[in-house]
Amino acid sequence: MSEAAADQLFLGRQPILDREQRLVAYELLFRNGSRNFAEVTDGVQATATVIANAFTELGVEAALGSHRGFINVDEQFLFSDMLELLPRHAVVLEILETVPPTEAVIERCKALKAVGFTLALDDVIQLEPEFAELLSLVEIVKVDIQPLSRVQLMQLVMKLKPMGKQLLAEKVDSREQMEQCLKLGFTLFQGYYFAKPTIIAGKKLDHSQLSLMKLMGLLLGDAATAELEAALKPEPGLTISLLRMTNSVGAGCTEKITSLGHAITVLGRRQLQRWLQLLVFAGGKPSGTSNPLLLLAATRGRLMELLAGELQPGDTALADQAFMAGIMSLMPALVSLPIAEIVAPLGLTGNVRDALCDGSGVLGALLHIAESSENGDLGQLTQALAELSGLSPKAINRAQTQALQWANDIGQEKQET
Repeated sequence: MSEAAADQLFLGRQPILDREQRLVAYELLFRNGSRNFAEVTDGVQATATVIANAFTELGVEAALGSHRGFINVDEQFLFSDMLELLPRHAVVLEILETVPPTEAVIERCKALKAVGFTLALDDVIQLEPEFAELLSLVEIVKVDIQPLSRVQLMQLVMKLKPMGKQLLAEKVDSREQMEQCLKLGFTLFQGYYFAKPTIIAGKKLDHSQLSLMKLMGLLLGDAATAELEAALKPEPGLTISLLRMTNSVGAGCTEKITSLGHAITVLGRRQLQRWLQLLVFAGGKPSGTSNPLLLLAATRGRLMELLAGELQPGDTALADQAFMAGIMSLMPALVSLPIAEIVAPLGLTGNVRDALCDGSGVLGALLHIAESSENGDLGQLTQALAELSGLSPKAINRAQTQALQWANDIGQEKQET
């Protein structure tokens, strides 16, 4: 494999949710490192190799955790031997709408299904007779709801339902669309509607979240442990969660941790800060199923922290600030307030504030990389990379995988507590 092929970017991922808005899968948006596929001599082989390497060398399978990864498959890639190297239980092969339902394609899909792959059909907006046999082979049908009227969508679903397929609504970008798709019986949903302020307009921070924000401000201001204890004491739920987590983290300790001060010392301020930041996104509740926005925030923060470490090894201050900027950048979606209003009372350092409010500086560039990796915007990603000379595509790939794994581990812990 050429160096150019090895350095391709496969950074994009979009969450796929169930009817309760819980994360169940990611669509992995593998992208060629150049702007144009034609610039690579064998684009399909290169892409297949990168995807296979992602699961073997970089551990994407581990990073997905219990969630599956949906992977786009075009006609050429469908017939690539590399496809069969992918872990069958961990992926869904998403047959693109550009793949013609020829006899050879049908036979290949039957063979892939026979060896254990799950198939999905992408971007369905109408049922064309020539796709009937291909449709019978797939388990999941992805419906692009954007070009369809309410009546057209209803008619399409009425035709699909008797086939017993799992229906996934793509490009859902409003609450009204989400509710319509729920009523029609869709079981999977894709898009960032859950992160849109319009969905949760008027939501206010509750008491627990306000306490968390106060604690975050105290930590950033390097407050004394006694001050942190005093702020935590009125929050028994948070205190119990903190003690439980500290005891599990410090499992090698000979004595049980019972005091808040002891817990803060054992856990360490950096760990405490991360825990508080993530709890804000859990709605101030230490237990319960994590919401997708929490996982998105956790992944973004961790990715930026890891990239800051690549840029300036050993600079823990920059890494801390990068994590904070990543987490805080999604606060407007959580509470429907402008970012400037959110950061004002927190006493953030100038470069964190500038990154959040203006997108400037090193942290601003890292934020651009994180955002473009989430939406699979290669042009924006290339532009963001140009702002930082010290990051290679391989380093970003590695950090992306580690960040996703870290966020999924948090999600698992939260469900188990």
